[in-house]
Amino acid sequence: MSILNVQNLTHGFGDRAIFENVSFRLLKGEHIGLVGANGEGKSTFMNIITGKLMPDEGNIEWAKNVRVGYLDQHTVLEKGMTIRDVLKTAFAWLFEMEERMNSICDQMGEASEAELEKMMDELGTIQDMLTMHDFYTIDAKVEEIARALGLEDIGLERDVTELSGGQRTKILLGKLLLEKPDILLLDEPTNYLDVEHIRWLTRYLQEYENAFILISHDIPFLNSVVNLIYHMDQRELNRYVGDYDKFMEVYEVKKAQKEAAYNRQQQEINELKDFVARNKARVSTRNMAMSRQKKLDKMDVIELAREKPKPEFYFKTARTSGRFVVTAKELVIGYEEPLSTPLELTVERGSKIVLTGANGIGKTTLLKSILGLIPAISGKVQLGDYLEIGYFEQEMPKNNPNTCIQEIWEEFPSYTQYEVRSALAKCGLTTQHIESLVRVLSGGEQAKVRLCKLLNRETNLLLLDEPTNHLDVDAKEELKRALQEYKGTILMVCHEPEFYEGLATDVWDCTKWTTKII
Repeated sequence: MSILNVQNLTHGFGDRAIFENVSFRLLKGEHIGLVGANGEGKSTFMNIITGKLMPDEGNIEWAKNVRVGYLDQHTVLEKGMTIRDVLKTAFAWLFEMEERMNSICDQMGEASEAELEKMMDELGTIQDMLTMHDFYTIDAKVEEIARALGLEDIGLERDVTELSGGQRTKILLGKLLLEKPDILLLDEPTNYLDVEHIRWLTRYLQEYENAFILISHDIPFLNSVVNLIYHMDQRELNRYVGDYDKFMEVYEVKKAQKEAAYNRQQQEINELKDFVARNKARVSTRNMAMSRQKKLDKMDVIELAREKPKPEFYFKTARTSGRFVVTAKELVIGYEEPLSTPLELTVERGSKIVLTGANGIGKTTLLKSILGLIPAISGKVQLGDYLEIGYFEQEMPKNNPNTCIQEIWEEFPSYTQYEVRSALAKCGLTTQHIESLVRVLSGGEQAKVRLCKLLNRETNLLLLDEPTNHLDVDAKEELKRALQEYKGTILMVCHEPEFYEGLATDVWDCTKWTTKII
């Protein structure tokens, strides 16, 4: 019996088709990796099957009484809510039952004997449900999960809007685990997570008995947790048994076979057309020409999928900077409270330094302190001579009203429309993406727009805050190549060792100087 059945799903945005006649089913115990390039519709698919988005056509049917938990990369946490508040929303349905129970108790004084009997029955059912689901130990459960995810050290009364991307991801994961759903839907859960918690999540999913669907561009993570791959490509969804590496092996063979069949057929078509053209006018060979024309007309022509535009990243380098790019003396970073011990840091020209360590210990804060966006608590930062700085932030402002073209034009007003379009196309964006509003693009496409701004400015110092988040495999590989070739200095926050290996000249473990309890 399948848990989820999707039949003949068709959906698009404007004139851009995302799916055409897609079918899918989820069976008990399946651990599915949903993969595909940026903008192929993976998050849209999740939104459709969870009911957040209505498809243009098709049928989505869940098995009865299935509880679904969804970790959405675009979830917005409300200002004023504490970490404890968000975690407790996992039990919202139990709190609603408690409200119903209190409401029944309030009405009992004025009820008739028959109504009273009904109320007592309902009250007994609610009490049993609350007891069965450990309602009276919710606080203890919340604190247990908070400890496991390192949220207790941040403080359960902290406002969620003050937290880093990784800390917010941990809270949403914690809420999901407290809900204990029958099915997990995870949209890029490793984005913003540090290495330690990626390992923790890997172990959790490996031991997870129920089914889950996971969107991720983190190949080692996918390989360690999934047993099926669904590949979203060219408005189709295809199923492959095994992990990501096995899928790639089979996919490449199928692609090569199709290309070979296409080439053979094209050769046959050309030969048939040539024969028809040479012989249709001659009486003696007209019948043979007609016969070949019929064969051409009936032929089921093989079509190769259009090659997706591959990103081409080339950073423009400004004039050479001074030898010492960043010097920090007794620098203490933080907001109200210190996040670091006094730091003595030196970044020399040409260094490519990666900052690693747990979420919330001040890696982003250090970048912002170097840039002067956050004042240091004490000490000072001195920037070198002749610096041209490029900064890649973790996230884009929400509800951006611009199209991609406007976004680049605002940054480079002297560019012609051709230059703007060309710059965006080099980052792997199609004409449809380029003309779309930034806010309707996928996370990976938005990241490419932000990278486009960086690539077209002459820099000699790049400060990059988790630049690989949301990027698909091709874009990550191209970004790594471009950063290896970059002649300037790099200071980068990254949690993906396979990305920075062979790129970094030095790795700084920020846990060595943090004041936070790890």
